[in-house]
Amino acid sequence: MSGLADRLAGRRVIVCAGAGGVGKTTVSAAVAMSLAMRGLRVAVVTIDPARRLAESLGLVALDNVPRRIDPALLVPVGIERPGELWAMMLDAKRTFDELIGQLSPDERTRDAVLANGIYEQLSGAVAGSQEYTAMAKLYEVACDPRFDAIVLDTPPSRNAVDFLTAPDRLTSFLDGRALNVFLAPAGLARVTAIGASVTFAGLRRLTGVGLLDDLAVFFRTLGGLTEGFRLRAAAVRDLLAAPATTFLIVASPEPGPSEEAVYFAGRLRAAGLPFGGLVVNRVHPLDPAEEDQAATAKRLEGALGPPLARRVARAHAELQVLARRDAAGIERLAARLGDPDPMLVQDLDSDVHDLSALAAVEAQLSGTRRRPGALRTPS
Repeated sequence: MSGLADRLAGRRVIVCAGAGGVGKTTVSAAVAMSLAMRGLRVAVVTIDPARRLAESLGLVALDNVPRRIDPALLVPVGIERPGELWAMMLDAKRTFDELIGQLSPDERTRDAVLANGIYEQLSGAVAGSQEYTAMAKLYEVACDPRFDAIVLDTPPSRNAVDFLTAPDRLTSFLDGRALNVFLAPAGLARVTAIGASVTFAGLRRLTGVGLLDDLAVFFRTLGGLTEGFRLRAAAVRDLLAAPATTFLIVASPEPGPSEEAVYFAGRLRAAGLPFGGLVVNRVHPLDPAEEDQAATAKRLEGALGPPLARRVARAHAELQVLARRDAAGIERLAARLGDPDPMLVQDLDSDVHDLSALAAVEAQLSGTRRRPGALRTPS
């Protein structure tokens, strides 16, 4: 057996990555639910702008602070004490502001950065890319003693690759020549001198913005935070590579998401990060009876009547074409990723919008051993 429980044994940080539109957020929530069913206190973090996590947990909304799901709602789906399920949705701008506060040596430095006009623009741009703030939030939640495990729902896979490299890129920026020029005393003096020129004084009067003054103050203040950023980046890099961390790649049987999964798995290997397994979502299940269309229609005639039985048999035959295509695609993908027993979740009739439906997904992830195309339907 190579189900979810086996793959996550001894893991505390689980990162779910994959292409957009494959149900990665739902899978992340189901993984968190599975861990909570085993008695763990689990936090699931999403940065999905569609806010599907809140819907799947039966909540109206989530914010930047982990919120505990009402224990009374969890009992019917198999989560009882000591298990706990928490959830949050990343607020990128707020997380970046909080990071500045954590790394600032004092309140005066923190307030100077947060009030600076350049910081307002820069933090919005950085927060918009999400990977920096996802990195910061993952580390923050991982350090929270309230949680035994953390499940992270990442951006679509190309951006998730940016998430993987964010610590190194942040360090490169802090060590770059351009920033060091501004941080050097001569560099700041040069900025101040330019700011005093007639041209920029005129610009200041026209716009009401002291651009170069803000630049000088911002970079001077930032100079006191660079070491903190470097240490945080190194800590996140160590967290991602730690033995207690694993990555689950979520895909669907279609060629596009499958190629994204292969690409991301290659980046994981190149970075020396642990691949915990493949989850293939939205799979059309094969009918083990393997009847042809005529035989199916004949079997259904007594219950449905001949006309309706023929229509149902035709729809069933078309579904089996999709199921065989899925099975072949899953077999190829599993071979390319080196996972002979991927976890399969069948295509559902409706969106996962409550805890009961989420529990059905969890049941498939935690089911008995499966071969591609043959799924256990949850009871």
